[in-house]
Amino acid sequence: MAYILAADIGGTNSRFACFSIKGGAPVMEKSIWLKTHEATSFPHLLEMLWESDFGFTHDMFSAVSIAVPGAVQHGVVSGCLPNAPWGVDLRNIDYGWKRACLINDFAAQAFACRTGIVDDAMVIQEGVPLEDGVIGVIGAGTGLGYSALVPCGKGWTALPSEGGHMAFPFTGMKEAEYGEFNRRESGRNWAEGDTVVTGLGLRLIHKYLTGEELTAEEISSQIIPESETTRWYARFYGRACRNWAIAMMAYGGMFIAGGVAAKNPMLVTAPEFLEEFHNSHFYEEFLRSVPIRLNANEESGLYGAAFHGVQLLNH
Repeated sequence: MAYILAADIGGTNSRFACFSIKGGAPVMEKSIWLKTHEATSFPHLLEMLWESDFGFTHDMFSAVSIAVPGAVQHGVVSGCLPNAPWGVDLRNIDYGWKRACLINDFAAQAFACRTGIVDDAMVIQEGVPLEDGVIGVIGAGTGLGYSALVPCGKGWTALPSEGGHMAFPFTGMKEAEYGEFNRRESGRNWAEGDTVVTGLGLRLIHKYLTGEELTAEEISSQIIPESETTRWYARFYGRACRNWAIAMMAYGGMFIAGGVAAKNPMLVTAPEFLEEFHNSHFYEEFLRSVPIRLNANEESGLYGAAFHGVQLLNH
């Protein structure tokens, strides 16, 4: 039996799983979570994996697919991971793996959209997907991640993106004032997705509107759908989703991946989210046809990495 080692490396947790393949689809056999900052390097993290109760050894895998939160070069190098003290270079790993590849973590979230892990995703907008249409993926957590899944021959290609670092668009005088507040408070060159539609963004919106300096968790426990903080955040998240749906022409649908919305779904179910998502002078009809789902499963990145591993074995 062919086994795939899938990994999803995060700033707090590094998730690993062994997958088998049944009917061409990845099936999780076992997963384990390790603390990223307990490792002094990626090779050390792998040593921690083999020494854990994971139960699988490095020579048992026919393919290895590792998702990392950063730009990936040539499928083997990601020099500096945000919120982690080291990078990943597969050329420094000597386990004899014939098929091993790094992918961006949101590319893994995109691949996950072709697995059963999204079957229970919350419906935000029903829509009508096209079977071979591009699928857009976006997710706000520590940063704002973007990807898209594109049909390619008999398989799928996930587009990596660092779109969270793009300047965020504001409209009107009040939003412009907030944009300047955001820039000053965040210390960035400009207000960007990573400081607007993230946990940090929730804190800054709330501080701007109320003067209170609270954690994202404290804010989430206090706000209700009618709160101004909720309304602003939902509007900004809807805008980010709309812009990505139009940029990718996401006829296959949009998936919101985990993070802030998984912990507090009202930030994407508040009316302002869809009002802003539909707000287009030219593409409103298209935007109303796009299915939108909230995927709150914390192991979807592992399933996406495993899906990519299946494609590695098929090529």
